[in-house]
Amino acid sequence: MIRLIIRNVFRSRLRSALTLLGVSIAMLAFGILQTLIGAWYIGVETSSVNRLVTRNKISLIYSLPLSYRNKISQVHGVSGVGYGLWYGGVYKDKKNFFPQFAINGLDYLDMYPEFLLTVDEKKAFEKDRNAAIAGKALVDRFGWKIGDVIPLQGTIYPGKIELTLVGVYKGAQKNTDETAFFFRYDFLNEALKKSSPDLANKAGWYMVKVKDPDKAPEISQDIDSLFKNSLAETLTETEKAFQMGFVSMTEAIIGAVQIISIVVIGIILIVLANTMAMTARERSGEFAVLKTLGFGPIFIFGLICGESVALAFTGGLLGAVLTFPGGIIFQNQLKAFLPVFEVTHSTLGLILLVSLAVGLLAALPPAIRVSRLPIADGLRHLG
Repeated sequence: MIRLIIRNVFRSRLRSALTLLGVSIAMLAFGILQTLIGAWYIGVETSSVNRLVTRNKISLIYSLPLSYRNKISQVHGVSGVGYGLWYGGVYKDKKNFFPQFAINGLDYLDMYPEFLLTVDEKKAFEKDRNAAIAGKALVDRFGWKIGDVIPLQGTIYPGKIELTLVGVYKGAQKNTDETAFFFRYDFLNEALKKSSPDLANKAGWYMVKVKDPDKAPEISQDIDSLFKNSLAETLTETEKAFQMGFVSMTEAIIGAVQIISIVVIGIILIVLANTMAMTARERSGEFAVLKTLGFGPIFIFGLICGESVALAFTGGLLGAVLTFPGGIIFQNQLKAFLPVFEVTHSTLGLILLVSLAVGLLAALPPAIRVSRLPIADGLRHLG
C-alpha cells in the first residue's frame, strides 16, 4: 500500500506540487501566527514566582511616594525591594522605540538573575550616576558600544538626558528579554527637582522579592494594608498577574490572531478536500478494478487517506522548515515591540499534528464514498 500511495502522489505532479505549495504556505502562516501569540505571552511565561509588583491601586500611570520603600521592606517575608518608573524617551527618532526604565540601582537589577552582567559592569553602574545598561539585542540593533553616550528626549518627563553605556546584559535563557534599557533613578530625580518638582521623589512601581513564593498572597495583603485609606493606595500582585494585566488589554488582538489561524487551516482543508475529491472521482474505475481483484473497502479507504495524509504531512513538514526563516523576518520587523520571537518545538509539533489532521479530514468524504461505491458503478467511469 505504501508503494502505491507514493506512486499515486506523483501521478499528477503539477496538481501535487500546487497542493504541497498551498499546504506549506498555510502551515507557514499558521506557525508564524502561533509564534506571534506565544511571543505576546512571553512576559507572563518568564515571570518569577518570588517577585511581586506593588503599584498604585487606581492605575499604573499614577505614581507612588518613595517613602513607601522603607515600609514595604519591613513586611515579614520580604527579602528585597527595588523601585522604578517608565521613562518613555525618544532616541533620535520616534520610530526608535525601546523600553526605558529608571531604577534605583543594583538593588533592582539583582532581583533579575536572568540578566547576566559582569562584576565590572555592575560596579560601573553603581559608581556613575549617569550610567546606563542595555540588553544585547538592543545594543546590536543600534550598534552601541561601551562608553557611548545615549541621548534621550523626554516625552512623559520634560527635558533631555544623556546617559553613558557602561554595561550590556545577556539573557540566561533564550526567551529572556534583551531589549530593555536601564539607568539610574537618582540621576533623573535630580533633574526633575529642578525642572518639575511635582514629578520628583515618586516611583512608578515597587518590585518586591519574597523569601517564600507560597506566602506571596499573604505578603501582598500585608503590603496593601499598610497604605489602606492613604492618598496613594496600592495593589500588590505577582509578577505573572502584573504581566497578564498588560496582555488582557490586547485580548481582542490575540483573539483576532487566533481566529485568523483557524481560518487559514479551514481554507487549506477545503483546498485539500477538493483535490482528493477530484482524485477519487478520476480513479473510480481503478478502485473498482481493485475491488474485483479482492481488495476490500478498508484497503481502498486506506489508499485514499494515505495519499491525502502524505500530501498534507509533506506540506506541513515543508511549512515547519520555512517557519524558521519566516520567524527571523518577523522578528526583525517586530523586535521593537516583541523582544522574543522564537519558533518553539511545541509550535513545530503543532504544525505537524494539524497537518496530519487536515490530511485525514480532507480524505474522509471521498474515501467513504469510493469504499462504498459498487463495482459496476465504478467501472462506468472507465470510458
